[in-house]
Amino acid sequence: MSPDVEPNTGPISSQGGDEATARESTPFDTRATELFGIRYPIVQTGMGWVAGSRLTAATSAAGALGVLATATMNYDELVRAIQRVKERTSNPFGVNFNPDLPDLDRRINLTISEGIPVASFAGAPTRDVVAKLHDGGVLCVSTVGARRHAEKVVELGVDAIIAQGAEGGGHTGAVPTSLLVPQVVDAVGASIPVLAAGGIHDGRGFIAALALGADGIAMGTRFLLTEESRVPTSVKVRYLETGILDTVVTKAIDGRPQRVIRTDLISRLERSSLLSRATGALRSGLAFRKLNEASLGTLANTGITMHRESGLPWNQVLMAANAPMLTKAALVEGRVDAGILPTGQVVGVIESIPTVADLIEHLIEQATMSLERINSMVDR
Repeated sequence: MSPDVEPNTGPISSQGGDEATARESTPFDTRATELFGIRYPIVQTGMGWVAGSRLTAATSAAGALGVLATATMNYDELVRAIQRVKERTSNPFGVNFNPDLPDLDRRINLTISEGIPVASFAGAPTRDVVAKLHDGGVLCVSTVGARRHAEKVVELGVDAIIAQGAEGGGHTGAVPTSLLVPQVVDAVGASIPVLAAGGIHDGRGFIAALALGADGIAMGTRFLLTEESRVPTSVKVRYLETGILDTVVTKAIDGRPQRVIRTDLISRLERSSLLSRATGALRSGLAFRKLNEASLGTLANTGITMHRESGLPWNQVLMAANAPMLTKAALVEGRVDAGILPTGQVVGVIESIPTVADLIEHLIEQATMSLERINSMVDR
């Protein structure tokens, strides 16, 4: 199944307002809304196999910033996905890249030529990549999990930071959101906007993030559990059945800490030997190469670059393709027993699968009520 074979259902109706009303003043105008040209300072993260054209367009049409996941698409699929988003909304949206993509330069050229205003990265892009994006009029956003990482990407020239706390899904750090966000805000000062991520799913979390000094929020799991998310309904139900203590952060998948739902497969991976995991990872790497139409030489060069620039040990480089292929098995093919379910810890308190427009409308209503409650306490 192609990463973005969603039906083109035409323009998406938007309660948040498309284009003409996207920049109407709201009580939640921040540096993030001004920077991205959006109505609400809310970002839908670029989740691989999840954030396709339909989810991205729905988020942007509702007044937030949708971000298209591209690492799990080959180049031609990316071209088609961008066009589908544009057919559904004229509001700003972004694209998400892995810094070590073998054809990153070509994809950046496409981003620039298509006039996409935002490119986000799961880690730190190179200084040259940031400069090229800026030369093409594209904003650069980087996700960090520690204060020192924030200081590094600011030096590289990024335009905004997503500070993801330990509660976040997928690859995550060890510092809780409530501690990380103030640290990152203090580290970058007034230079660029900071968006809080990890453990946020509603208006109360939104207000809490603003109180911590953030200019907005970024959410992954909450958007995964919407109608427009391309994850099969049966898998979404599995997420809804997950309790707040039913997730685990493990290195058994690809050598890096990753928060997923605890399943029998995860338990088996954690018990297996390094050799066994490396053998499975090699199969995943070859499958991912075929899916993305990359040559063996390209795959080898990418691994060498990862080893040299990020300092990853060779066994971890070998395992790097494990996560996307195991994620695809669950989130695309619906084979929960054979794949992994990346998630934030917040999955344990999510109880519904709304449309994106309803989600954002309810979040803003709840945030407004929370703000009014705080103001009434201050005025007493």
